[in-house]
Amino acid sequence: MEPAIAIPNLLYQYAMRFDDGDFAGAAALFDKGCVIAGGQRIAGRDSILAMWKTWVKTYDGKPLTRHITTNPIIELSDDGACATCQSQWTVIQAAPGFPLQVVASGRYRDRFARDDAGRWHFTERTYVQTDLVGDSSAHTLQALG
Repeated sequence: MEPAIAIPNLLYQYAMRFDDGDFAGAAALFDKGCVIAGGQRIAGRDSILAMWKTWVKTYDGKPLTRHITTNPIIELSDDGACATCQSQWTVIQAAPGFPLQVVASGRYRDRFARDDAGRWHFTERTYVQTDLVGDSSAHTLQALG
């Protein structure tokens, strides 16, 4: 699949799986990679999943959010085997007693590689910043920012 399709699809699969409460499925997107949060490198599906479980409140297994990923800027390596992408995210949420609103917004910096079969995968996702924060009390188990 062409990187202009495959890479945005990975961004959107992450958002959809996370919003569906499929944290294991979202973590599986990093089977060949890692997540960097707060300067700490977290690798392995179980470790990534454990990190998210310490971050996110759920309601019957779902966070009741929509992660909206926008403005992806994709740059391919000269040989076409790797790519980087910067994008922005916005999380909206409606939970019991919590009307629909923007919870937070920030940026991701991602790295990707293509395997021998031509499939693209994450090699790294860095949570670069959370620069706009609303009321995250119904979404997170710890303060954002």
